[in-house]
Order: sequence, then C-alpha cells, then structure tokens
Amino acid sequence: MARVFVYGTLKKGQPNYKHMINTAKGLAKFQGRGHTVEKYPLVIAGKYNIPYMLNIPGTGHHVSGEIYSVDEQMLQFLDEFEGCPDMYQRTLMRIQVVEWEGKGSVGEARAAADGVLECFVYSTATYPPEWVGLPYYDSYDSSGKHGLSYVLRESR
Repeated sequence: MARVFVYGTLKKGQPNYKHMINTAKGLAKFQGRGHTVEKYPLVIAGKYNIPYMLNIPGTGHHVSGEIYSVDEQMLQFLDEFEGCPDMYQRTLMRIQVVEWEGKGSVGEARAAADGVLECFVYSTATYPPEWVGLPYYDSYDSSGKHGLSYVLRESR
C-alpha cells in the first residue's frame, strides 16, 4: 500500500471523489487530513478550472488535503487519471497530519504521532509561466468563493 495526499477534485465532497471509492479501480482507504509541510502555490487554471499544485516549494501556502492509503491498482489508475507524467508528476512530499483516523503499522502510527508523513502528491512542474501569477489557495473546493466551477471530463 502507498500513501497518497489529494488536495483537489478527488477529496470527499468534490466532483471526482467517486473514483476514490470505486473499488473496480482499486482500493483507497481514507487515513486522515493534513497539509503540506512546505508551502506551494495551489492555483485553479485552464478552461476547465482544474486545481494544480505548482511544484515551487517555499511559495504560496501550506496546502490542505486528505491522506489515503491506496493499493497498486488504484495508484496505477491515479497515474493515468492525473495524466502522469505529462500533466502532473507524482512526487513524494512531507505532509503534516492534522487529523488521523488511519489504522496501520506501528511505524505508520508513530509517523502520524510525530505529525509528518511522506505521501505521494500529484503536483506539476510542467505549467505555463503565467500560472505563477494566478491567485494562490490553501485549500480547494470546486464550488468555493473563487467562482471557478470545475468542468467534469464528461462535460468537456
């Protein structure tokens, strides 16, 4: 099992969460909530209003999201879903645990008790330079005050 941190449309209550609970795509078990240890710019960009975490450590905000434990099948699905490695790149990042529900190995519990876990995150280093000038968010909600409604793939 691998740990994945999601900050956008795959979170609970967001438009693509249905994929996280579709066992035909693999297993994803909610473990808790957290935020990036380092600051990153989280922007909403493109004509479909997609959330992107730009891989520019030290700029932006501590981005909030959810931590999942996923099997190899789900990890493969997420790589494909996220257009990895062209649109997003899957990288390990340090995540500060804010709330922990996970039940796992002693090592995992100890890491959570220390407050920091290493998780895979889909961020991007392949973005148009003008995205750096967009507003930065610390958390994503598809129906947030930003007014930039996410366009589902099936509606594009």
